[in-house]
Amino acid sequence: MQPDSLSFIFLNAFLINNFVLSMFLGLCPFLGVSGKISTAWNMGLAVIFVMFVSSTCAYGINALLVRFNLEFLRLICYIAVIASAVQLVEMAIKKISPALFRTLGIFLPLITTNCAILGLALFQTFRDYSFVQCLAFSAGAGGGFTLALLLMAGLREKLDLADVPDVSMGAALSLMLAGLLSLAFMGFAGLGG
Repeated sequence: MQPDSLSFIFLNAFLINNFVLSMFLGLCPFLGVSGKISTAWNMGLAVIFVMFVSSTCAYGINALLVRFNLEFLRLICYIAVIASAVQLVEMAIKKISPALFRTLGIFLPLITTNCAILGLALFQTFRDYSFVQCLAFSAGAGGGFTLALLLMAGLREKLDLADVPDVSMGAALSLMLAGLLSLAFMGFAGLGG
């Protein structure tokens, strides 16, 4: 598989260099919203949408900034686009499903400060991806983020039914699960060639 092919870019962002489990970006919603599969799924969809919007806008902004030799404005422009996209998602979810809006709570506006989304925009810029490659990268990154959320939520739901020693309940158990998932995803590192 060629390193610049769309399938490799997607697979790389989805499994090999998963933003959450390999690069440790976006851990706040990963640990905070992964208590239930339904909540994790909805947060994953919101992150996928924000990643698509951010990736598309970042590509256009970067082209414009390079054209006028204003590359030093990248970071502030990317942050403004991400904040706007999150506001759009927040307003839509509040209007469509107030119950989901309450369930996601503070983690929905925190997508704005999710370093995985900013990392996506910066990584695609510095790798000089074409527009289609940016879309494949954002789809892989968003899908990988959602996969990590769903895996963690599934494990946490199963462990709610298990007899777990008191010393390892709560945050300690969540961090141990995250570490084990991260170790499992390190096995995909060999796929990168």
